[in-house]
Amino acid sequence: MNSVNVIGNLATDVEVREVGEKQVARFLLAVNRASKDGGADFVGVSVWERQAELCAQYLTKGRRVGIEGYLRSHSWEEEGKRRRDVEIVARRVEFLSAPREESEGGEVVPFEPAVA
Repeated sequence: MNSVNVIGNLATDVEVREVGEKQVARFLLAVNRASKDGGADFVGVSVWERQAELCAQYLTKGRRVGIEGYLRSHSWEEEGKRRRDVEIVARRVEFLSAPREESEGGEVVPFEPAVA
């Protein structure tokens, strides 16, 4: 079974690229460690197609998200050394923090969700 669920904050802004006829969005996610030492692990995340568009439109560095997906590993040769990396390929991205809205004067207006 290859399944990952994490919650964290974007450590980078979202970068979008075209791969063939599809779009992929990539960003780095800071996931807090559950230990006395604290700290965070930084994990690359890739998101495809329509979700990639939505992430690029609404997410910025610092936003909190929940990711459900799977692990994918890569290896390549760089300067004569073998490199490896593991990333999360998101099946689902849930936006957990409200977007920041700016007023006409450029100041940040706090977001208040509607109560139903």
